[in-house]
Amino acid sequence: MGKGLRDVRTARGWSQERLIFEIERYARQHMLNVASSASLKTYVSEWENGRRSITERYAGILRPLLGVTDAELGGERAHAAPQQADGYEDLLSRIDSARSVSDSMVSTFMDQTELLRIMDRQMGASGLVDQMGGHLARMEDALTFAVLPGTRRPIATALAGAATLAAWQALDAGSVERAWRHYELAKRASQDADAPQYLAHAMGEQAYVLGDAGRPEMAVELIRDAQRTHAERQSPRLRAWLSAAEAELCAAAGMHDDSRHALDRAAASLPEGVDARDPDMLSIFLNADHLARWRGNVLALLGDGSAMDDLYASLHTTDPTFVRAKAGLHSDLTQAHLARGEFDEARSHLQQARLLANRTGSVRHRRRVEMLTGRL
Repeated sequence: MGKGLRDVRTARGWSQERLIFEIERYARQHMLNVASSASLKTYVSEWENGRRSITERYAGILRPLLGVTDAELGGERAHAAPQQADGYEDLLSRIDSARSVSDSMVSTFMDQTELLRIMDRQMGASGLVDQMGGHLARMEDALTFAVLPGTRRPIATALAGAATLAAWQALDAGSVERAWRHYELAKRASQDADAPQYLAHAMGEQAYVLGDAGRPEMAVELIRDAQRTHAERQSPRLRAWLSAAEAELCAAAGMHDDSRHALDRAAASLPEGVDARDPDMLSIFLNADHLARWRGNVLALLGDGSAMDDLYASLHTTDPTFVRAKAGLHSDLTQAHLARGEFDEARSHLQQARLLANRTGSVRHRRRVEMLTGRL
């Protein structure tokens, strides 16, 4: 293990010296013993060149520090190992255990997902990789041995929401393949749960992977397919979210008119009131304030000067716990000021965006910051 460490490190924009510094800081914060700086320098070099294996002692530091799995540290494809039941007695025991999963246990799964969601938006996804991996594994195991629909559907619904969150966290951490696999897991779980609203949401977020990968037209096709997925069973807030996502992806694809039409549909679909959560889709955060920030983002991508009003209004109304969202907001303001040739203001917001991206460990936002830096 270790062949992928160099790629993970460079994706975050860290030198080997910075990685060593962060290892030492993490060890101090968690009262762990690590080797001297000189020895760590040798270790990192040998890990990256495949001459030394990363022991569990250091893997336990690198996983939360970089937001990656053991497979990604090793440069391996992240194939999930199937759970194997040994013999009929063990199989029946697992089936009986899954059958006894109560509503309270499913509620516990949902509560754990919500806690991970709160931690993610405040601190970033990097330090949650182990917790999220274990959380998904427990739900997958429960679903694997749940036989009857009445037992499977609640577990599958909980898994669909958690896998979509895990996918977005992986995408934010720069682990693209893991993100894609989690989205596929979320889609399978949604179909198992007969929950097309979760399926549409997973497809909508998965479209961003295609957009980031340089396939904007395919991303637009996928988000539109998501909107057609049992549209009659989608809540108004989910329809508004999908339309806003389409607007952003169309803007990235250079489809300006389509982008503006999608923004109009989002505004028309959004329920009135300050509530941002949908009782049937807790993973969706969208009210008028959130949509104004999103509209500002889209208008900035379109080079529309009117983006400024929405963005500055959102800067004062955005929930301070949405730290990663504020990184994106400052990037949007950078882009809007650049379009107007206001370079001093652009530099100021870009500095804020960089600080927040580094604070949350967001590789995705850091890439955007670097792209905007190249335009200054």
